[in-house]
Amino acid sequence: MNIAIVGATGNVGRKTLEVFDKKNFKFDNLYLVASEKSAGKKITFRDKEYEIENLENYDFSKANITFFAAGGKIAEKYAENAAKNTIVIDNSSFFRMDPEVPLIVPQVNGSDIKKMKKNIVANPNCSTAQLVIALKPLHDLFKIKRVVVSTYQSVSGGGKAPMDELIDQTKLYLEGKKIVSKNFTKQIAFNIIPHIDVFAEDGYTKEELKMVNETKKILDNNIELTATCVRIPVLVSHSEAVNIEFEKPYNLEKVRNALNNAEGCVVIDKRENGGYSTPIEATGSDETYISRIREDKTNPNSLNLWIVSDNLLRGAALNSVEIAETIIKSNQVNGK
Repeated sequence: MNIAIVGATGNVGRKTLEVFDKKNFKFDNLYLVASEKSAGKKITFRDKEYEIENLENYDFSKANITFFAAGGKIAEKYAENAAKNTIVIDNSSFFRMDPEVPLIVPQVNGSDIKKMKKNIVANPNCSTAQLVIALKPLHDLFKIKRVVVSTYQSVSGGGKAPMDELIDQTKLYLEGKKIVSKNFTKQIAFNIIPHIDVFAEDGYTKEELKMVNETKKILDNNIELTATCVRIPVLVSHSEAVNIEFEKPYNLEKVRNALNNAEGCVVIDKRENGGYSTPIEATGSDETYISRIREDKTNPNSLNLWIVSDNLLRGAALNSVEIAETIIKSNQVNGK
């Protein structure tokens, strides 16, 4: 089994290597690929030094599975050609709504891997991934009719540069110096910004529309969903306040049991000070944490939840490695 990572020097590429180590993911050969400016640099992994190969002239036939962790423009330019010689797992948004490309969260719709036609599998948006992993067990029991979600997304969702800028802006603010935003539309330090990605004509942002469309594709096209996506001054982990309307009556005990028993979910719901999860606790953890489980007393068959998960793991590196594991288990990898 030979593995490659395109974008190996970025946030998600490096996090993918961490997940390999954590899960003891086995391979025979590993190829680390990046842009020309990173080519020739070296990364040490499992006591072995790997030299970064130049994407421009990299031979995609060397690996059985190739992780694309370098953004939509790179996926658009290279992925389909690469997929002639390797299975591509793409972390960008480029292929997510392609009807011939399965959009996978293994705990939710892992069997859809069999629908792979282009030799490409898409990884969902980070805010969608943690949402559907919590919705799935509840949908199976009570059938979800409608979801209203407000996200509180960390700056790492935008990459390393926004993370660095949050740190820099925080220092400037505390020193009383002027702040000029580079990666954000407004100051992010000690502030929140109700805007992620570009605006559509109807006033929603692309990030909000991703959540709508991807949830429908992954879970159920009949679910109605509306979202407000907000960027907050947190380095890692996304949080979501979720209101769910079911078609059937529910009870809280069944909800808690279903979530506690669902793969990838952990319920932390003590009705006391600190009896809930926050981004700090979720960072570095594989699990999706669910807290503040309570009835919506304004609407029959409705429920409120608080969901927190490490976006670099669940929404990117961890999910993509679990996709690879699902592909391998389904015997869809050609031998090399």
